Amino acid sequence: MTGPSLYFIVVADIDFGKYTDPLGDNTWPVEQCRSVAISADEFIDAARNVAFTCDGAVVVAADRTIQEQMVRVRTPNATEVVEESPIVYADWMGTKHLSALEVSLREEVLASVTLSEENGRVTIFRDGEYNDCERKKLGGRWRIAG
Repeated sequence: MTGPSLYFIVVADIDFGKYTDPLGDNTWPVEQCRSVAISADEFIDAARNVAFTCDGAVVVAADRTIQEQMVRVRTPNATEVVEESPIVYADWMGTKHLSALEVSLREEVLASVTLSEENGRVTIFRDGEYNDCERKKLGGRWRIAG
């Protein structure tokens, strides 16, 4: 069963255009939830809708405001990352996870977070390293609302 899919990047500065491209009509509903700090219910409702209907990364600024336009993140080159260290990829990582891992090496990115639609794994990426938690540890099987 396929579940929701989310990809967030947390950035130090909202000048993220130099390493991202707008992803068409994919947008976060800022009129519903402009900040991750406003209300858990509003954030969860907005995230649920985006997770099932949109693609791309949701950009969250360090001040917790959520940017409307969702983006595609470009792979960094050697001059765009904090340090050159070999990236360790896991065999379960798909395109979204690889992007999140690579973007976490950028100085401007504080962290990236993914929710896998295939198995519900939640992964936090920082400085080219990751910490993940499988769905069964988070609460079992998908509970998808009709």
